[in-house]
Amino acid sequence: MMILTTEQAPGYEVEELYGYVKGSTIQAKHVGRDFTAAFKGLVGGEIGSYAEMMNEARDLAINRMVQDAEAKGANAITTMRLHTSSVMGGAAEVVAYGTAVKLKQINSN
Repeated sequence: MMILTTEQAPGYEVEELYGYVKGSTIQAKHVGRDFTAAFKGLVGGEIGSYAEMMNEARDLAINRMVQDAEAKGANAITTMRLHTSSVMGGAAEVVAYGTAVKLKQINSN
């Protein structure tokens, strides 16, 4: 599955347009890790447990978006975007979305 943040892929043309696809997840952090994160917030530095949680959430949301696109028969997703939001204390939602298409390689003869 080709995933693009642009509308077009050089050397390809859109053969079929399947429309909007998305994948999402809501992730929460472990309470024990939250204490460590609060301490890091006071002294500064990267909060590793949060970074890891968000990376996993992004990957899961993208994988779910790809499954949605594959179910529609697409071989690519264009104009892919990620959106994050805080749902409640300690939980974040990540949404991956884009346009499912079937791309065809252009002959360069």
